[in-house]
Amino acid sequence: MADPEQSITKVDPLPRGVGRRLVGVLVGAVAGFYGRAVDEVLMRVTETVVTFPTFFLLIMLVAVFGARLSLLILAIGLTSWPITARVVRAEVLSLREREFVRAARAIGAGSLRVLARHLLPNLAPVIAVAATLRVAYVILIEAGLSYLGVGVPPPTASWGTMVADGREYLFRAWWISFFPGLFIFLTVMTYNLVGDGLRDALDPRALVESKPRRRRR
Repeated sequence: MADPEQSITKVDPLPRGVGRRLVGVLVGAVAGFYGRAVDEVLMRVTETVVTFPTFFLLIMLVAVFGARLSLLILAIGLTSWPITARVVRAEVLSLREREFVRAARAIGAGSLRVLARHLLPNLAPVIAVAATLRVAYVILIEAGLSYLGVGVPPPTASWGTMVADGREYLFRAWWISFFPGLFIFLTVMTYNLVGDGLRDALDPRALVESKPRRRRR
């Protein structure tokens, strides 16, 4: 019987998921804030990691080291942080030119203080949206690998494995593959819609436009 604590929703456990996102946030924030040589080096490293196709890299690792849950988590984590780093860097490049950052520098705040006290709190909405959207991506990656038989090893439950198990019975017991596939679709769509909703709700420009304008007398 599969361990109830190990399922499709546990492929990216909280400590590891937070860890890889933290790496992306730190790399993006440092690159965007300091710029110049630091930005150049960190972005070249980020682009190098992005060039590796996650899906085929995971298949290769499984072929070499075998199907293990810890290996799957590690590989997905190592190939997922660059997206967060790019998003955070772009936001920091915009924020560092704002008036509140200049004011903090004018009163003598150092670079680390400006980054930790003024920039990182303003990155929370961007990070929340990026993390939500990446969950859907990870679910699809794991489901695809499990469907091919190189994902989460049994007896751990996986929707991709359930879809694959029902291939031989599509005309006699179609529901074996249909419902796991439906749950994958609904879960991914839900995370995408939540991410879009967070992006709209936390967008300062949308908040300003949504406020009713006072009529002039």
